[in-house]
Amino acid sequence: MNLCARLRLLGAAVPFFILSCSNEAHDTHRTSDDLHAGMDHSKEFGQQWDVPDYVDNFRLIDHNGKGHELFYHGTASAIVVMTHGNGCPIVRGAMPEFREIRDTYKNEGVQFFLLNSNLQDSRKSVSAEASEYNIDIPILLDEHQIIGESLGVSRTAEVYVIDPAQGYKLIYHGPLNDRQTYERQRDEAKNNYLTDVLDAMLAGRTVTTEAPSLSPGCLINFPERDQKATHTTISYSKDIAPILMDRCVECHQPGGIGSWAMTDYEMIEGWAPMMREVVRTDRMPPWHADSHIGTFKGDRSLTGEQVKTLIHWIEAGAPRGEGPDLLAEANFSAPEWPLGEPDLILSLPAQKVPATGVVDYTYPIIENPLTEDKWLKATTIKVGSRETVHHVLSGYMPEVPADGIGRTSRWVSSTGGYAVGAESNIQPEGSGAPLPAGGAIGFQMHYTPVGKEVTDETQIGFYFHDETPELINRSSVVIDVSIVIEPNQPRHKETAYLEFPADATLINAFPHAHYRGYASDLRLRYPDGTEKMLLSLPRYDFNWQRTYEFEEPINIPAGSKLIADYVYDNSTANPANPDPDSQVIWGEQSYEEMLYTAFTYRWNDETTSNRKDEYSRLLRAGRHFGAMDDNINGVLEKEELRGALGAEFAPSFDRMDFDGDGAVAQKEFMAAMAARGRARGQQ
Repeated sequence: MNLCARLRLLGAAVPFFILSCSNEAHDTHRTSDDLHAGMDHSKEFGQQWDVPDYVDNFRLIDHNGKGHELFYHGTASAIVVMTHGNGCPIVRGAMPEFREIRDTYKNEGVQFFLLNSNLQDSRKSVSAEASEYNIDIPILLDEHQIIGESLGVSRTAEVYVIDPAQGYKLIYHGPLNDRQTYERQRDEAKNNYLTDVLDAMLAGRTVTTEAPSLSPGCLINFPERDQKATHTTISYSKDIAPILMDRCVECHQPGGIGSWAMTDYEMIEGWAPMMREVVRTDRMPPWHADSHIGTFKGDRSLTGEQVKTLIHWIEAGAPRGEGPDLLAEANFSAPEWPLGEPDLILSLPAQKVPATGVVDYTYPIIENPLTEDKWLKATTIKVGSRETVHHVLSGYMPEVPADGIGRTSRWVSSTGGYAVGAESNIQPEGSGAPLPAGGAIGFQMHYTPVGKEVTDETQIGFYFHDETPELINRSSVVIDVSIVIEPNQPRHKETAYLEFPADATLINAFPHAHYRGYASDLRLRYPDGTEKMLLSLPRYDFNWQRTYEFEEPINIPAGSKLIADYVYDNSTANPANPDPDSQVIWGEQSYEEMLYTAFTYRWNDETTSNRKDEYSRLLRAGRHFGAMDDNINGVLEKEELRGALGAEFAPSFDRMDFDGDGAVAQKEFMAAMAARGRARGQQ
């Protein structure tokens, strides 16, 4: 007697998740009406929720840590989303067919996703399930459930077909087909709802496919949606205003970089729909580090609870409720110098910012007035026009450039930067960064026009140690000037690394690309080959440059490789792309590209009285090798010599190959670079 029969004999209800009981698991004699009746019967286990006529934009990260935005796929012939859940037999049973449909229609411009809104599923567990069941379709993780709520999701294995050409209209909502239901499945479906819908859309016909009343699948618990009536009682005074004060008003205040100021409830009420959109698409707050990878000081992102509270309040109509208006009562004035009066203040040349248009980065310089070496304790950049200054970077240059341009490639160390909410750069306790006398300070200035002409007069304040600190903080960069991005490539990947010659500690990292930058990450490969992801930006945004300082500094054993991965979008789907038909190479102009991850670190056995400058020289000497060794196997092959950097080294490749094995090992490369340096020194 099988399990189902035993349960029925005992008068027990057979759980719906047991699909393969006896021969009934492949009962081909039941009619389509029987199966639909089975689905209707399941209504008693859960409420049906209304689905929208049109789908609002959203952005989610998938189970592999990659970011996806719905409206990015505006040229797709259709977007198909099927709800997913770990352990659901309906989903597992549907996946082979869903993959087959994806393979059939992917060349027709149809985009496929899975959506997981389960409270009990984590990225780790979803990734494990995807690996076990060979799921190679992005599983979007709706961790806050706000996307599933807005779609009216009730169960797993629900299919949504969206038409971008009609303003992201929802064309179909229902099951994939009628092959499966609870405790029953056929060998073949009699009604293939999804493919019928796609065929009609691709042929330009009106979609007439009608879905059954309910899709079979595992119920998903949406506790907040079940409490929707209580969202009208969310307090603006006690719940919403404190979130905005904590995360938003630093930009959205009078004179701030935000285009509007959060001055009172009336302003928030008017902007509420736009606030909902920018939170759903992860555009605001502008903090792009994946919350699952590392923890960082000054994290500006919203917590899960804050996201849900804010979205549910807006969707409830943004009620005012009782209590004081904290925003109206707030004092938005900030101190002139948050760390106190600096030891040295330098003023940049005044810069006129036009009312409209795109302002290219500017690179002004200030000659360094110091006549003796100093140790930096902190710097603060005080911008003159908070509404137009997007970010500022600065760095020390040993020589005053003859052309007066402070390009970042000329910097030997960082002297701090500015972004809204991160205007001060403070060295860790007991440490400092060297600031030699003479030379110049170079700046990278990014301005954003605000509809009127503005003059910016930015200053930088330096704070010095009274006594020499014990520890030295140093700056370096993982860089690749050999990058080549072919035209119309939506996901072009480039990789570069630096290998550490001695034990070190990583303090922070600053990823940088241009308009085609799509994503970036930073990982550490230990000498034994194991890896740790340190920082991931699933959505890189050229408009927001930021240093990510690790909450706990990262230990880097000697022989480890610090690896920077960048993904570029040189396609028409990238709205910021200057020209998708062009081949893109390294360059400082925004229409060119960069792979540039600056970072601050310390040598573990270095002190100010026992400097290890040779370590830093060795680190820098391996920079070009790490840029060209794309497969990170420790040797250069001729096919890896690409771009401007490859063209520079290709003529001397055979001479660098001392052992004649057809490849250049890192030791051979370093020896050749040392010889070249000696030769140049003798000239």
